Amino acid sequence: MEKTIIDISGNRAFAFPVDAAISFRPFIAHIEKRAAEEQGLKKNFYLTVLERFREKPGVEEDIVLEDIHHYEDLLEYFYALLSPTLAAESELAWGLAFPLQPILFYGTAPIYEMLTNYREGPEDYINAKTPQEYHQERLKLMYSLILQRLYNFMPPAQAGQYHAWSKGNTGLLRYYHTAVNMDFLEVTVKGELPPLDINQLHPLLSAPDGFAELENLLPLDRFRFRGISVVTATDVTPLQAVENIRNIRLKARPGESKSGYDDVVRSLKTLVQDDRIEFDLFPFVRVNNRGVFGYEKSGTGILFSVWGEDNYTPDEFARNVAAYSAKPNTFFSADLDDPSLLNMSFVQMFRKLGVRSLALTPVFYQGEAVGVLGMHTWGNDRFDEKVLALLKPAIAPIAQLMQIYIDEFNLEMENIIKEKFTSIQPAVQWKFNEAAWHILHHKKKNLAVDTEPIRFEQVYPLYGAIDIRNSTLERNKAALADLDAHIILLSNTLSALRQHHQSVLLDEMLFHCNKWQQVLEQGVLATTDEANLNHFLNEETTSYLKHIALQTPATRDGIQAYLDIATKPDSEVQRHRNALETSMQKLNAAVNQYFEEEKVKLQLSYPCYFEKFRTDGIEYDIYIGQSIAPKQPFDHFHLKHLRLWQLSSMAAIAKLTRSLLPEIPVELQTTQLIFVHNHPIDISFRTDERKFDVEGAYNIRYQMIKKRIDKVHIRHTGERLTQPGKIALIYFNKRDVEDYLPYVEYLQETGALEAETEELELEDLQGLSGLRALRLGVRYE
Repeated sequence: MEKTIIDISGNRAFAFPVDAAISFRPFIAHIEKRAAEEQGLKKNFYLTVLERFREKPGVEEDIVLEDIHHYEDLLEYFYALLSPTLAAESELAWGLAFPLQPILFYGTAPIYEMLTNYREGPEDYINAKTPQEYHQERLKLMYSLILQRLYNFMPPAQAGQYHAWSKGNTGLLRYYHTAVNMDFLEVTVKGELPPLDINQLHPLLSAPDGFAELENLLPLDRFRFRGISVVTATDVTPLQAVENIRNIRLKARPGESKSGYDDVVRSLKTLVQDDRIEFDLFPFVRVNNRGVFGYEKSGTGILFSVWGEDNYTPDEFARNVAAYSAKPNTFFSADLDDPSLLNMSFVQMFRKLGVRSLALTPVFYQGEAVGVLGMHTWGNDRFDEKVLALLKPAIAPIAQLMQIYIDEFNLEMENIIKEKFTSIQPAVQWKFNEAAWHILHHKKKNLAVDTEPIRFEQVYPLYGAIDIRNSTLERNKAALADLDAHIILLSNTLSALRQHHQSVLLDEMLFHCNKWQQVLEQGVLATTDEANLNHFLNEETTSYLKHIALQTPATRDGIQAYLDIATKPDSEVQRHRNALETSMQKLNAAVNQYFEEEKVKLQLSYPCYFEKFRTDGIEYDIYIGQSIAPKQPFDHFHLKHLRLWQLSSMAAIAKLTRSLLPEIPVELQTTQLIFVHNHPIDISFRTDERKFDVEGAYNIRYQMIKKRIDKVHIRHTGERLTQPGKIALIYFNKRDVEDYLPYVEYLQETGALEAETEELELEDLQGLSGLRALRLGVRYE
């Protein structure tokens, strides 16, 4: 036995001004009671112990901590009576402590080893208690003892805690639970016992700081504590390792970082107590009940390396998942170099990566295979089947963790569908949830189900448009160039065919080619003419050339060469249109990506509905107001924040699209337009079109204006308002744009915009007059 005085808390506990002292009196009283109750050998033993205690002078007096070891022989009796008779001292973590304080003064070697390691070893995996936490814990113990002994009330408090410590140089933690036995403590009151309403204790102690509140009702200086606490420790490493995995599962959230899954691997290593063994989790995620590649989440990633996209096509992977799920098997080999495994192709893939021992265990959740738990070693390290048995308690929480991962994947898929393909965004999801619940509630009550309108009243609209300048002209230009190349190719092919084939139809085809070339040389092609020309190229001539190829074998190679070019999507006769499409897609993709990232940031300030539309460029509608987020107070400053964002984002997009010019085959520029509407409107969800739209005659006028202003001209000039390198703000009344003016000045002074501001009057449009605009130049330096 050891008799060193140590602070179990590692000196993290506050000093308690409480009247407490070591005393053998409660223990002696307990032995006297047992001696009176027992017969035979036990009674004699208890009497012998009592005799030894009574022989010691001052044994029933309070004992100073520093003098406790003068009573070592009595402490030995303490141990003999309270420890299991057949238990070896070297295997038992047992000790005696100062009453209600974390101070150990006597015990077995294992408990000293554990507590010393805990105090000096790693504390980053299980957070060490803070002084405040130790204070709260000791308060609970003290008041639990007071309430139990003096008020006959059993409070909800546990006398014990968990310790984590590292043994050896593996870095793996072992977990011990220390239990505190307070049977040999007595508590007495100084003076009269304070009255206490027992009926109020349960709600009081259920509060987070309930025990602290008791200090006001029952001051600790009114009580006296005497006796000795008995501390026992139990190795709970397997239980705690599994509990750690459960806690990680409970804390899992969509998009959780990889660190949570690293904790799972660390817990599995703790469970088997071998840091040389590596673990991997490979969940099966499915789309339309078909296995698809997930994301690498844990461990070494070796399962993803072997079964991932580098080795299997999506179809092959889906077939493998389906086959394995239909007949899941456990695989184990202590040595992959075993000659009997040479014919197993998947084993060779692991061998190439340096794996020595390998175990693959199917994991089930509610009877369905949800993934595989992989376990392996590198190089010369191995493990046997006994280690596999240690994993059994962890399989169920691992299955739940994998199912949560699968649920996260499915939720992410649903969110993408909602965001990209419907109008149900997070900011308005709550309204759809309410409507859906009302429908469900009516169905359960067998009531008529009417789909309630989903509407948001008095929201502020913000509209912006990024358009590709002269996109229609560029399309016509590209089409003319490609059609001209196609006609020339066809004309040359038909001329070459004359060497092997002569016919009136061939001459007629050449005549039409020459006629169409003359039309294209004029540089203008009406829509009807373009349709007729495409019909001539794609229908009439193709059919005729295939007919000639059948009739005259000598023409086949030339005709086939023409058809290959004419029908190939990326051929010379599609070059200009493909270049234009590539350029437009790259510009729009960059703008779209910018808005996707900004949309997330905007929600942090205040929830708003943000919807984009794809035209030749990108348009967006934003709606913000109290009705979209009823539980969050809406302020005009939230609207101002969005308006500043509108201006700064348009400047950023103008710079972004300009920076892409060297990367796109056709030089395209963008224009930036904002329509300022300073009055709230009402919007509602149209179930027939699955989108939000404005309501009421006044609000519809707002929608009509948006559709007509994209090509508006400056009054008396014929000049288009929207120009590359410019931001145009269209409005009706000067007061409508007043909120924007300070932001214009701010962006000009910070160098985002040019110093000049153009104030312009715009031409009248159908049903619209009095439009005005501000035009601002974007500074590119």
